[in-house]
Amino acid sequence: MTEARSQPLQADGVAALDRAIAILDAFATADRSLSLAEIAARTGLYKSTILRLANSLLRGQLLERLDDGRYRIGPATFRLGALYQRSVVAIDILLPIMRDLAEQSWESVAFYVRSGDVRTCLYRVESKHPIRYTIREGDVLPLLAGSGGRVLAAFSGQPGEPYETIRQACHYLSIGDRDPETAGVSAPVFGPGHILLGALTLAGPSMRVDAAFLRRMTPTLLEAAARATRAFGEDASALERAGAKAGNLT
Repeated sequence: MTEARSQPLQADGVAALDRAIAILDAFATADRSLSLAEIAARTGLYKSTILRLANSLLRGQLLERLDDGRYRIGPATFRLGALYQRSVVAIDILLPIMRDLAEQSWESVAFYVRSGDVRTCLYRVESKHPIRYTIREGDVLPLLAGSGGRVLAAFSGQPGEPYETIRQACHYLSIGDRDPETAGVSAPVFGPGHILLGALTLAGPSMRVDAAFLRRMTPTLLEAAARATRAFGEDASALERAGAKAGNLT
């Protein structure tokens, strides 16, 4: 906060734009509204600066001021979000990330989505090894078996264990859960509003992909899931924290 307040305050130009963006970034997913004092505490900006910039944001409908003087995100942000979502094709975000993960691991990477009581393989990048597990795009698998299914179930609200632990760890490692000869580790990918988009899975034959290998790759998988989540416009801090924790355990 000290650094932000030590810089000269400008009402126009790039500095003003940066400060306006900081005001919008002060709002978290759980916030319905923020007071002027809360915005100042989160941004490190003077209240007078926030008030001046807020007037421009109010005119542009990027902010709204409530009757009690608090602020909330304005309707123009919804329009911008809709434009962004229409301009982004999921495959353009996911496939480069999946290819990077496959390159780092030399194993197969898949992206699963939930379809009722089952899951579907939406995208897949093949392993570089000649021996690999055979799942194709469009294949339908059980929801409550395998790391990808377990993650989808956990973040869809499935009660009990192992789902409570999965929600806390942001990933699940399984060996022989769905197929006795297959092992994998999966993490969730979220979109705006923390909506579950799917599960990113790294998997392979259990004769090669053992628990030690999967634990080593877990931080890398979580970083990939965080990267995808950020690209879809959602906060990825929980995935980042889980990746850091998993890295400390390897």
